[in-house]
Amino acid sequence: MKNKVLKRAVSGLALAALLTGAVSGCAGSGAQEEGRKESSSLSAEAASVEGALEGKETGEENLENMEIARRVKLDISDRQTFNDTNGDGFGEFQGFGTSLCWWANRCGYSQELTEQSAEAFFDKEKGIGMTIGRYNIGGGDNVTTEDVTASMKEESPFLHKDHIRRSDSVVPGYATDVTKVDLSANSKDYYETNFERVDYDCGFAWNYNWDADKNQMNILLAAIKASGDEFIAEAFSNSPPYFMTVSGCSSGNEEPSEDNLREDSVNAFACYMADVIEHWIKEGLVNFQSAAPMNEPATSYWGAFSEKQEGCHFSQGESQSRILVALNKELQNKGIDIIISASDETSIDTQITSYQNLTNEAKDVVKRIDTHSYQGTMRKMLRSTAEDANENLWMSEVDGTFTIGHKDTGMSAALGFSEAIMQDLNGLMPSAWIMWDAVDLHVDSNNKYDTCKREEADKIIQEGLPFWGIAIADHDTKELLLSKKYYAMGQFSKYIRPGYCLVASSDVTVAAYNPDEKKVVIVAMNTNSDDLCWEFDLSDFDVDTSKIEIIRTSGNINGENLVSVTDTCNTAVGGKTFKSFIKGSSITTFVIG
Repeated sequence: MKNKVLKRAVSGLALAALLTGAVSGCAGSGAQEEGRKESSSLSAEAASVEGALEGKETGEENLENMEIARRVKLDISDRQTFNDTNGDGFGEFQGFGTSLCWWANRCGYSQELTEQSAEAFFDKEKGIGMTIGRYNIGGGDNVTTEDVTASMKEESPFLHKDHIRRSDSVVPGYATDVTKVDLSANSKDYYETNFERVDYDCGFAWNYNWDADKNQMNILLAAIKASGDEFIAEAFSNSPPYFMTVSGCSSGNEEPSEDNLREDSVNAFACYMADVIEHWIKEGLVNFQSAAPMNEPATSYWGAFSEKQEGCHFSQGESQSRILVALNKELQNKGIDIIISASDETSIDTQITSYQNLTNEAKDVVKRIDTHSYQGTMRKMLRSTAEDANENLWMSEVDGTFTIGHKDTGMSAALGFSEAIMQDLNGLMPSAWIMWDAVDLHVDSNNKYDTCKREEADKIIQEGLPFWGIAIADHDTKELLLSKKYYAMGQFSKYIRPGYCLVASSDVTVAAYNPDEKKVVIVAMNTNSDDLCWEFDLSDFDVDTSKIEIIRTSGNINGENLVSVTDTCNTAVGGKTFKSFIKGSSITTFVIG
C-alpha cells in the first residue's frame, strides 16, 4: 500500500510539473526558465515525499498532542427516504451529475474535448464518476445576422436579428421546414403527407432534423459509455420552439413575467418534446429516465431577445399544470414509461409553492420534484413537502462563484463549492445532486464571445480562484483544464455512490451508509487553516471501523488532488468511534468498512 501511495504522490507532482511546463510554454524564455526551475523544485519535492514515506514520517501531528476540536455523531434515525426502491427504509442515492447545456453544445464538436470530458466527469475510475446528465431539448430560434426588413418579415413572420451573445447557449432546435398551416391553400392530407408533425391548433407543420443537436448528443453518448449501467439521462426544456411562443422568440416573452407558450400550442409543445424523446429511444441510444418541460418557470428572468439564453415563464398553478399533464399524456400515447419531474424553480422556497399550486391532476402526473438551490433557505420544508407527497426529490441545478477561507490556500473556491453541496445534501436529503455547467468558461481565440484568455484560465486553475464550472475548455489546444472545484466534487461523487443512503451528521460533513455493503462514507470539510483533530461516532451503524480508507484534496492545483492518505493520515480507532487528523483548508473523505 505504501508504494501505491508513493506512486500517486509522485505522479501528482510530475503532473504538476507538466502543467507548469505547459503554462510557461505560452510565455517567453524567462517564463520557461522559471518553469524549469519549478519543475526541478517539484522533482526535489517528489524525492522528499519518497524519503518521508520510507522513513514512516508523515509530517502530521500525533493525535495524542491534539485536542478534539469537533465531535461528529452520525444519526441513522435522520436519513434520506427518497427513492427507497426495495422498501427497507433506506432511500437509495442515485448519484451526482451535471446539466449538459450549454457546455456539451459547445464542446461536442471536438472528439478530443468529448473524450476528455466523458472520462473526467463520468468515468468513476479515471474521473469523478458522475452518473447523471441532464440533456437540453432546445427550442431553437429563427434568427439572422442581417437587419430584418419588412419584406423578410412578411415572408418569415418569426425572423429576427440574432441576439444571444454567448458561444455556448445557442442550443439548436430539432424542428425544421416550419410551415404555417393554410387549409384554404392545401388539404390536411398535404400537410400530413409532407410533414412529420402537424398541429392544427398551433397552426404549424414541421419536420425534424435529427442531426441538429449533434454536439450535445456526442457528449451525452460519450457520458453514457463512460458511466456505464449507472447512468441516468433526464430530458429537459428551457423553452418551446420559437413558433409556439407569444413573442416568436425562444428567449422569453417581451413581458418576462408573462407566459410565453401560446395557449394554442400546449399540446404542440408536448408533442415536440415527446417526439424527441421517442426518437432517441427508438434509435437505441438513450433511454431517458425522466422529462422536465420547464426551467425556473416562475421567475421573470426570461425576456425576448435576451443576450444570454432560451427561457420561458410558466405561471404557478394552471399554466405549469397544463404542460405537465399534456407531456405525460403524449408520452403515454407513445407507450413511453417515463418520470415527469417539476418544476426546477431557481429558489427552494418558490419550488415549495409551485408544487403546492399544481392541480391535483398535475400532482398525480409528477413523480419527482426537481429544485434548483440558487436561492431560498427552506430546505427542510421542501424535504417534508416531497416526503408528505410521496415524491422523489432531486437538487437538479446550482453553481456559482462560491468561496470560503483564505485565497492563498488555493482551496477557497473548492471549499465554497463543497459547502454548497453539503447544505443541499444535509438540508434536502435528496436522491441526487446535479450541478449546472461542468464547463462554463471557454478559451477560443477564434470566437469573439469567448473573452477568457489562456493566461486568465491558468491563473484561475493555479490559484484556485472562484468561477462558474469545475473545468475550463481550451478550444485552441483542445485541452480540458481541471480545477480544485473539480477535485472537491470528486471527494463526494467518487465515494457516495448509487445505492448509498444519506444520513445526518453535521454542517461541515456529509455522511452516507450502504446497508447492503455495510459501509459508511464521510466527507469532512475543514475551512479552518489550522490542522485539527476530529472524532467521529458511528455507534448507530453495523460497520467495521478497523477498515478505513482516507482520500484528501488540499492546497493549490499542485497539492493533493483526490490523493489516498490512508497510510499517512494519523487515525485512532476505539470501538465504533475514531479520531482523525483533519488537515487545514482541506476536504477529506473517509470510507469505513
